[in-house]
Amino acid sequence: MTLALSVELAAAIAVVVAVAGAVNGVAGFGFAVVGTMALATALDPATAVAFMILPMFAVNLALVGDLTREELRTCGARFAPLLVAALVGTVAGMALLDRLPEAPVRVLLGLVSLGFVATAQRAVPLPVLADATDRELAASPFVMAGVGGVSGVLFGATNVGVQLVAFVRSFDLSHGLFVGVVALVFVGINGLRVAAGGALGLYPDAAFALASAAAALPAVAGVAVGRRLRGRVSERLRRGVVLGLLTVIGVRLVLGGAGLL
Repeated sequence: MTLALSVELAAAIAVVVAVAGAVNGVAGFGFAVVGTMALATALDPATAVAFMILPMFAVNLALVGDLTREELRTCGARFAPLLVAALVGTVAGMALLDRLPEAPVRVLLGLVSLGFVATAQRAVPLPVLADATDRELAASPFVMAGVGGVSGVLFGATNVGVQLVAFVRSFDLSHGLFVGVVALVFVGINGLRVAAGGALGLYPDAAFALASAAAALPAVAGVAVGRRLRGRVSERLRRGVVLGLLTVIGVRLVLGGAGLL
């Protein structure tokens, strides 16, 4: 896992993370998916996943500010089983990251990207937690722990937390509270990933770690721009742009990993 950082590549990475940050600021999701998948089209997939850990932590830390202190306390207690299980699963997923061959991982990332699109799209209705009984079952510690553990493994290996996002969305929270809760969950997970990444050798050298940390700056700036645009862009348009972008990236990753591109 190496990163030969030329001026052109550094500029491209800055643009990618800034755009991904703007997408997240506008839509409330998509930074990890857009950023990781876009970088994976040019870099080794494992390198792209590891590189995005620090920018993801910074972005989610910024978004947690959308929650009040009371909301932080209440939501932290409510979703604690989900968070704890996701932390454990994430470490397991990270341990697998540098042991998988590049081509299959590239295909996996593409399929996960397309799976995210399938989950988030609204043209074809998908099953949801329709009533209070369903939501009560989903809120049980055992269900939260199961979802968190499985989702954590996938997130640790790919940077994609589509199951976590979909699960939190099913609780029918307001958009602002949903964004804050998702950020709260991922702040905890990514905080652990920063330390685990070093322990597992995912940062090959100091230059790699410094470049990843530096990428947090355009990422957070992109989020700030996206927040300002959020009220000026219709939900249909922002969703269409995000999902369209992820579809193109996902198809490119699958074809590239399969040797067809």
